[in-house]
Amino acid sequence: MPMALTAAFATKISDNTLSVGIIGLGYVGLPTAIGFHDAGFEVWGVDVSQRTVDMVMAGKNPTGDPDVDDIVPAPGTERWHITTSTAEAVPHCDVVLVTVPTPITHDLKPDLSYVEAAGRAVFEAIPKGSNTIVVLESTVYPGVTAQTWMPIVEELGLIIGEDLEIAYCPERFNPGDPAHGVRQVARVIGCSNPEVGEALVTLYSKLTSEDVRYVGKLEVAEAAKVIENVQRDINIALVNELARIFPALDVDVEDVLSAAATKWNFHRYTPGVGVGGHCIPVDPYYMIQRAADVGVPAGLITAARAVNRTMPNHVAQVLVNILWKAGLSAENTKILLLGWSYKAEVGDPRETPAEPLAEALHEKGIAVAVYDPHLSSEEMPDHVEWVDSLDMAEGYDMAVLVTAHKACVELDWASLLQQMKTPLLYDGRRVLDLSRLEAIGWDVHAVGRPN
Repeated sequence: MPMALTAAFATKISDNTLSVGIIGLGYVGLPTAIGFHDAGFEVWGVDVSQRTVDMVMAGKNPTGDPDVDDIVPAPGTERWHITTSTAEAVPHCDVVLVTVPTPITHDLKPDLSYVEAAGRAVFEAIPKGSNTIVVLESTVYPGVTAQTWMPIVEELGLIIGEDLEIAYCPERFNPGDPAHGVRQVARVIGCSNPEVGEALVTLYSKLTSEDVRYVGKLEVAEAAKVIENVQRDINIALVNELARIFPALDVDVEDVLSAAATKWNFHRYTPGVGVGGHCIPVDPYYMIQRAADVGVPAGLITAARAVNRTMPNHVAQVLVNILWKAGLSAENTKILLLGWSYKAEVGDPRETPAEPLAEALHEKGIAVAVYDPHLSSEEMPDHVEWVDSLDMAEGYDMAVLVTAHKACVELDWASLLQQMKTPLLYDGRRVLDLSRLEAIGWDVHAVGRPN
């Protein structure tokens, strides 16, 4: 980006005449679009889903994040344009942010089809000579932005530095966590052109109150994002593995973790029924794939992913053992799962550990029902029963806390106990007051706790 264009870009930022496009209005894209609009910029939001566009245009929240419920701009709001057409939006934009999903395939390989399709749609709509800045925010492995987008740019005959610039700024938005929304998290920017990188630092500094810095080439920012979640996956895998080992030694893993946490440099994590969401269970596979591409083993990352991925099956077997010790067999046994979404207070079932847990129980012949105040029956698999209200939850042999929604943690446990056929309770998140529940009559069990 020539110095004159950089200066013009900075001027547009300072006087709020810059136009920002957001491709993908999901959990990340919609809050980002709202954030830039609140910062005073013209915003063009694009999503391929007509339902999503219709809801946003009506001022409604199409995501499952309750923090977005009351902040979607009302219909007719100035500087707020929502459409399904990338071709319509992009010519109006100085900067285009791509926030599309980066899932994995059934064989655990990176699925970059959304990134490729969104990039092609954007590049086809960029006016020649506009030098539009296109920023990928989706989580990828090092090299994806250039490897996926540059061939399309060359195919279309576009010129970097004249028609467009490409950068990477990974999203760090945490759904359901108002303290770490798009306007409260630090950001890093990678770009081969330092002037563009610094210009984007100025722009993103209008979005967030935290640190924004240019970190050099694209691959540095790409790698930083993916290893953030790889690190968390490894840390969680450690406590989940300990939660399997210590009960066999007649030791409660939580007692061990509490004791270890008295040391100043011990980082405390809590075991659970599994890891869910669209980041931690997915991003390590991107790093594993990239390591394989360059012929370097990723043994630790692979092992950690295996521990967390198999945790639901482990818990399912533990539940079967608890039922057996209580004199119950799989036949005619009913288990009630409290929570289905992958994290507390968010209505998002993607990659939830509840699904493989329910599937494992179903395969053992156990009937499974689900109560989740943030989801609906339409989002459930066919083999689970939906419970609209816990007042209807009668005749179950075990209740299992899967997601620590407030409504699940703070429910009327005495009333639910009276409705149970058998008073078995399993805390899959280690957030319940087990002593209190045991005192009122529950037969309590928990992940990482000896039976």
